[in-house]
Order: sequence, then structure tokens, then C-alpha cells
Amino acid sequence: MAGHDGNEGLPSQSVMYSQLQPWSQAGAPPCMEPISGSTVPSRVAASYATTQRHPWRPKMAFEMIEVKHMPEQPVTNQMTQPCFVPQGMKTEGMIFPNLVTGFERNPQHAARAALYTRYTNNEWQNNNLSIYGESDTNRNMSERMRNDAVRLMRETDETASMGQRDAGRRLGERITDLTFWRNELNAELEKLISEMSDINDLQRQCSKAMLDLEIPLHIAQECLFHREGRQGMELVHDIVEKALLLEINHLRNSRDRLSGLHEKIAKQAIDCRGAQHLLEIDVTQKESTMGIDSMCHRLNNYSRGITYYGGIEKYDPTVSTQDSWALASSEHVKRSQAERAKLSQLRSDSQNVVNAVAASVWDFWNNTNNALDRRAQEMAGAKSRVQMHLQKVQQELFDMEKHLFLLQKAIQDKSNPLKVAQTRLEARSHREGMELCKDTAHDRLVMEVQDLQNTVDVLHHKLQEAEATHQSLLKTRCMLEEDLRNKVNALFIDREKCMSLRRSFPITNLIKY
Repeated sequence: MAGHDGNEGLPSQSVMYSQLQPWSQAGAPPCMEPISGSTVPSRVAASYATTQRHPWRPKMAFEMIEVKHMPEQPVTNQMTQPCFVPQGMKTEGMIFPNLVTGFERNPQHAARAALYTRYTNNEWQNNNLSIYGESDTNRNMSERMRNDAVRLMRETDETASMGQRDAGRRLGERITDLTFWRNELNAELEKLISEMSDINDLQRQCSKAMLDLEIPLHIAQECLFHREGRQGMELVHDIVEKALLLEINHLRNSRDRLSGLHEKIAKQAIDCRGAQHLLEIDVTQKESTMGIDSMCHRLNNYSRGITYYGGIEKYDPTVSTQDSWALASSEHVKRSQAERAKLSQLRSDSQNVVNAVAASVWDFWNNTNNALDRRAQEMAGAKSRVQMHLQKVQQELFDMEKHLFLLQKAIQDKSNPLKVAQTRLEARSHREGMELCKDTAHDRLVMEVQDLQNTVDVLHHKLQEAEATHQSLLKTRCMLEEDLRNKVNALFIDREKCMSLRRSFPITNLIKY
């Protein structure tokens, strides 16, 4: 619809004027369609509605329209009056719409019948209003522009002076922070240097303690090797083996602990030297930075040597922020404090560690010896019980052999009764004719044979069970004899071989080195 409007190139003036004087009060439609709402103001006494804003303007092509007839205002061709036609004219006169009645016709009929007009009265009024609005708008904009320019000049002068004062204040604060951290670093550096001493004595104590652990470790390992000579089920993971393994593990851990302490002392010296180096570098850099920031703090608009450095604000050579800068210095101080604390702790704890290792070695040595004693007593009791069970098994074997002889004799005794019963049945099978009767005697003989066979089967089954039991007893006797031999061997290893090595504690000096 906007393509048919003659003033479609003034959207901003129409909208701006609508803010000063709404179109509803001006009594004329806007020259540009609003964003929302009705596109054409409602007309009074309109008899039809079309899709065009100016229905009387001609069209160059056909267009679909919608005609709405109203009962009180019918549209007919009778509402037109023919004009005067002179004599001699061959063409018909032009037909105009009835302008008196105020009724309008169909837009296609009006375009063919009416004169060609360019604008309406409403468009002319809208054009005037848009010109007035644009004039008011431009004057207001010009006045605001001048006021904004004056305000901007004042603000820029104030901003420049405030920015320079704020930068100077920030430089002063920065110098204060630099001074504080430089003093902190210098104080920490002096404390660290004073703490770094007497490290060689700590290393010598740890070396002596590690050498003293080799003898009890060798003895414990020899005991394990001797106990590997046990045989059979005596190769049990008993309390003695557990105690020996714990002792060996503790000795190795103690040796590793002392070795780690020795390495820690050597590493601590290197770490303290590294912390000292970082503190020295940080102090040197802060002193240099303080000179630069002090010079920058004294500069002003009338200082000598100031000049332009084009694009310097775009070049960012910084590698840290204010928080990371303070955090770095704090980390240096904390590292130095931590290294000093570690060094002091190593001094105070080295003697305690050595004494604790010696005491724990003594405790594990005694625990292993006590386990050997308890195991020897337990093994002696087991040996006695095995001997007792061996005697009982031997007696049971004698009884079982007699029982096997009785079972064999019982099976042999059932042979003759079975022969008699089967012979009777065979003899009765030679009867002739109707005499082959299945009488009670026949039934009883059959039952007797079955009973004897079942009895023999049961006796044979029992005999097999007795023989299996006899073999089991023989196996048990061999197992008990072997177990008794193994227990005697294990008791000899624990009492004679192991305890002979552990009668005396190899470390004489337990507390001080």
C-alpha cells in the first residue's frame, strides 16, 4: 500500500511530528503508515472499502478489489447525470460523479469517469504538517547539538585533569606497595641466610643410622631362608613368618625413611639456595621499578622530556596484573618461610627420627623372638598330638583288617544256600504238562534266591566300603608319619637355626649417634 503513497519518502518527519501533535488531534491522516494499527483512518459515511488508500486514482493494471454495498447508500449508475452534448458531436459526453451528494463510486468506475487528480486535501495537509514538524525538529536538534558541544568541552577538560590526578595518585600508591614488599623481601632474605647452617651434621647422623640397620635386616632375611627348608604342610604362613616379614618390611621402610631424610636434607639445602636466589632477584627488580615509578610520579604538564609516543597505549608489554604481581612477591616470601620452616624442622626432628627408628627396630626384634618361642611351643604340642593320632590309627588298622576277614567269610557262607535254592528251581522246571504250576513253593524259591542274591550284594558293597576305609586308614597313617617328620624338621629349624641367630640384638647404641 505504501507504493501508491505520494509522500512515502518522509518517514522520520511524520513520526517525529506525531510526538508533538498526534494525528488524531490534527484531523488528517499521516503521510506514512504506522507500524501497527489501522493503516487508513476511518472515514465517515464511507459506502465501500478497498485495499487502496486513494481509490479514485487510476491503475495501470487490473486489481482485485472488494466492494461492500451498504443498504442506505446503494451504488448505481443512475446517480450520475449526463453532461450537455452539442449538436454534431459523434462522441458521447463525459460522465462525472455526483459531487453534490457526497457519495463515491466504485474505484474502477471513478478512475474511468473522473478527472485525473494528483493529491487530495488530506495529503496536502499532511505535507504541511510534515514540513512544520521537520523544521521544529531540525531547530531543536541544532540547539541540542550546540549545548552538547559546550558540555562536552567542559567535560573533556575536567576528565583530562581528573585522569592525570588519578594516575598520579595511583603511582603514589604503587610506590607505597613497592616499598612495603621490598622491605618484606629484605627481611625474609636475612632470616633465610641466618637459618642455612649445620646441614652436614644432619647428613652424617642419617648415614650412620642407615649403616646400623643392615645387620638386623641380614639376620631377619637369613631366618626366612632357613624357614624355607621346612617341608610339606609345615610351610605355613604362621605368626613367625608374619613377624619376620613385618620386621624386614619395617627395616626396609626405616632404611628408606632414613635415606629419604638424608636426601631431603640435601635437597633442602638446594631449595633454600633457590629461595634465596628468587628473593635477591625480586629485591633487585623492585628497587629498579621504584626508581622508574618515582620519576613517573614527578612528571607534570610542564616537565622537560615529555613527548608523543604514537600508539603506545596499544602496546601492552605487561606480563602480570596487580593481583598476580602481589601474589608473586607473596609466594616468594611464603616459599622462603616454608623453606626455613622445613630446615628448622629437619634440625629438630632428625634426632627424633633416628631414635624412633632404633626403638621400632628393637620392638620388631622382640616381637619376632616372642613369635618364634610361641611357634616352637605350638609345634611341640602339635607333634605330641600327631604321635597320639598315629597310635590310634595303627590300632584302627588292626581292627579293620579283622573286620575285612569276617565280611569275606560271611559272603562265602551264603554260597551253599544259594546253590540249594537254584538247584530246586532247576529241578522243578522239568515237570510235564499241567504240572508246571506256579505254586507257592515256586514263588517261595524265587523269593529265596532273590533274597540271597540281595544279601550277597549288600555284603559285597559293605566289603568294598571296608576296603576303601582300610586304604584311607593306610593313607592317613602315611600322612601322619610324614607330618610328624615335617614337624620335627620345622621345630629343629625354629629352635636351633633361627633362635641361635637372634639371641643378641646387633645394635648396641640405640639412642644417640
